[in-house]
Amino acid sequence: MFAIRFYRIYDIGKEVDIKSLERALKESVTISRARFVQVKPRAIIIKHAPLLLRLDPMAVEQDGKTYTFRVDARVYDIGAISICLIYEAFEGTPEELEETALCFAGQRGLDTAFTTTIARLLAVLKSAVGERTVDEEFYEDYAIYITHSLDDSLDPTRILLGDTTAFSAETRNETLKNALSYSESDRAILTRDSAILVNTEPPSDLIELIEYANVQLLELRFYDGELTRQMEKMYDDIEMADHLYFFYRIRQYRAIMMGLMQTQAEISEITEKVNNLIKVTEDVYYGRIYAMCLKAMSCQQWSDSVGRKIEVIRQTYAMLSDEVNIQHSNYLEWVVIILIALEVMLFVLPITPH
Repeated sequence: MFAIRFYRIYDIGKEVDIKSLERALKESVTISRARFVQVKPRAIIIKHAPLLLRLDPMAVEQDGKTYTFRVDARVYDIGAISICLIYEAFEGTPEELEETALCFAGQRGLDTAFTTTIARLLAVLKSAVGERTVDEEFYEDYAIYITHSLDDSLDPTRILLGDTTAFSAETRNETLKNALSYSESDRAILTRDSAILVNTEPPSDLIELIEYANVQLLELRFYDGELTRQMEKMYDDIEMADHLYFFYRIRQYRAIMMGLMQTQAEISEITEKVNNLIKVTEDVYYGRIYAMCLKAMSCQQWSDSVGRKIEVIRQTYAMLSDEVNIQHSNYLEWVVIILIALEVMLFVLPITPH
């Protein structure tokens, strides 16, 4: 038996009230809350569990064969949606797992399926969340390969990389370095874009953890891009303000400062939610799996990049604030000088009698 889960995770621009969405959709769509079921309730803390929607299955033609995928979608309160195409072969062998993995390597041939599912999902959500748009070119993709056993004759590197090349020992070791086992009968191998989970029982909680890590990565990438755009606009606005006359320049500086303050507050708040999307507190094995996922996906690098850009915005705000204060002080000094000059003129100049 084996199963393959192909993910694409998108941002929909705004946060979602999950409870309101759940109430709005409960009569029209098969929904539930995605939850961890194999650990203690307090071992993994989630403030708002995502809403799971079961959509109609989808058939995909690939290399002369028809594959039927089960379709799941999850809506996260931070404004992300996860679409998962699930192929299950209950009588499948490890050799067939490799064949299917190579057939869909790099999610080849699945673009239309994901595009169709996005349109279908947005239509379902429209009544509850209004008009939302999705940039179909900006997403985080991932593949999870699940099997009861992995034949020793198979090279998991071929499955994870989707390639039949005769790999060097260095490539194989680098690909398989992130591997953990809880018992003698299970194994989890994690890479940047894919994972193999070997387990005699459905590893539903591990699947959830990997999806959460991908959602976190997508949102960090999204807000890193947003900050880049805001910084480019900030530099352009400052350059334009520098060419204005004194009073207009100070007014423009203040407008820029208000925009920077709002951007900093909004993105700091949302990135804090992203970084605390899930907390693994008591289960050591799951904690190691989640930390390894984040490391393999370079989440810390994206988080650091967001932090650096927020710090640049703070420094720019402080610089503009200092400039406004200096200009304001200079203005007051000139006013005082002019008033003193007028007073001296009135005192020195003779008063012409009537």
